[in-house]
Formats: sequence, C-alpha cells, structure tokens
Amino acid sequence: MVEKSNIDKLIDNLLDKSKDEPMKYGEQLVRIGGSEIQEKLIHVLKNGDMDDAFLATKVLALMDNKQAPLDALFEVIHLPANQNKNGGLVSLIEEFDIIDKFVDLFRIYLFGNFKSATLAKVHLDYAEFDITPRTLKKAEKHFNHFLNNASNGDDFELKKAEAATILAELKEILDEEE
Repeated sequence: MVEKSNIDKLIDNLLDKSKDEPMKYGEQLVRIGGSEIQEKLIHVLKNGDMDDAFLATKVLALMDNKQAPLDALFEVIHLPANQNKNGGLVSLIEEFDIIDKFVDLFRIYLFGNFKSATLAKVHLDYAEFDITPRTLKKAEKHFNHFLNNASNGDDFELKKAEAATILAELKEILDEEE
C-alpha cells in the first residue's frame, strides 16, 4: 500500500509548474491507481486552475473507471467562468467514452469559444452516440436557449443552420427507428 503522503507528493509534483515533465508523476499515479487517487485528481480538475485541471484530466484519462472523471470534466467545461478558456479541456474529451455525451457536446458546440466549439463539432460529426428521443428533446432545449440568448455575431447564422441540420438528421433517424 502506498502511503498517503507519497500520493500527495506525486500530485504536488504533477502540478508543480517548475517541473519539466509533469506526466512522469502522472504515470506513477496511474500505476498506483485506485479510487483515492481518482478522487484527488477529480478535486484538482474541479478546483485547480486550467493548467492543473488539464494535467489532472490527462492522468484521469489513463486510469480505469472513466465515468466519474468524464462527468466532472463536462461539469468544469460547462462552468460559465471557463467558457473562454476551456479549449484545452475539450481537446481531452476524445480520451473518454462519449457515447452518452451528445447533449454535452452539442452545448459546447453552441455556447463554446471558437476552439472548444470547433472541437465539439468534430465529435458531433464523427463520434458514435446513443441517441434517444430524450436526448433529442434535451438538445432541442439547448438549441432554443441558443436561439433566444446568443448574440447575433458572425458565426450565429452558421451555427444556427448547422445545429438545425444536426437536430433534423437526428429526428429523421429516430423517426425511422419507430
């Protein structure tokens, strides 16, 4: 059993901005594994700065049992305070199983900054999702929120058209399955 202080030291070294190769500490944490380390890294993801959150997510992506970290990752990405600086975190989504995360990615596409919206759109275009009528209903709710609250900037009309196409295609697929 690894001592608690050793785990804390590895996490401190992972997050130490003066260290050249932080992921070597992350790899040691992955080898140790376990829910305690995962919980501590999720805490860093939720409470650290964006650099710390990015490193914690990279390590979490290498561990087993990725559902809790993925839920925490989307929670942090969706925080309004992170809207203009979450592109790095969005780039790590591909390290996880996102089959049930269509609505989260759709939200990022609609409301994210350029980088995060672009990355989300790639996932929306190429990833496989488990789509249900409830998924479509939630996505439509976010689309309506986007239509009513987004500023009519340069990309508004393009996003509006692309999002409407995505929703129409999903509706068509669901209608065919009935």
